[in-house]
Amino acid sequence: MMKTCCIVGAGECEFFDFKKQNDDIIIAADGGYEVLKEHGIAPDYVVGDFDSLGYVPQNENIIRFKPEKDYTDMYSAVEKGIELGFKSFVIYGATGGREDHTLANYQLIASLAERGFDAVLINGNKIVTAIYNSSIAFSPNYKGYISVFSHSDISEGVTLEGLKYPLDDAILKNTFALGVSNEFVGRESRVTVRKGILLIMYNV
Repeated sequence: MMKTCCIVGAGECEFFDFKKQNDDIIIAADGGYEVLKEHGIAPDYVVGDFDSLGYVPQNENIIRFKPEKDYTDMYSAVEKGIELGFKSFVIYGATGGREDHTLANYQLIASLAERGFDAVLINGNKIVTAIYNSSIAFSPNYKGYISVFSHSDISEGVTLEGLKYPLDDAILKNTFALGVSNEFVGRESRVTVRKGILLIMYNV
């Protein structure tokens, strides 16, 4: 099983249900430290400028930055995970709250997909992930809505199989939401992009 880096930020987090295995780690990004504290969890690392948290926590592995920086705390937490050798990321507290941070986190998982990493943003039963020149499959158990957006200017060869509204070798643009509000229909389904980055939002 692939080891996972779990990152917790200061955005909305309806519940935290990450089950840490032996080789996994948990990183708090700034205010995410309070989320973990509420669950009685001590993170392996705490990263940030601590403007959201309002204080510097007492933790053995603190990585502190000045507020005037080019990277978000979430980005820095992900880079720490990459530095430690992780390929798979589960991220909580990355959506809701400030819209600019939410958008920055969508860009972050798109960047991770382009670089060959797996990443999902989780807020309650809402999931956001990204794929690059590849595909993602869903079992028949998935229900509800699924939306597919082009993060690239243009995404080519977009195919949606097993969903209510199929697509075959289509082109999606990041200026038109053709892939919004599709639906799972109790069949195995798959989203594929031949060239480009897709953001995929769905419920579990």
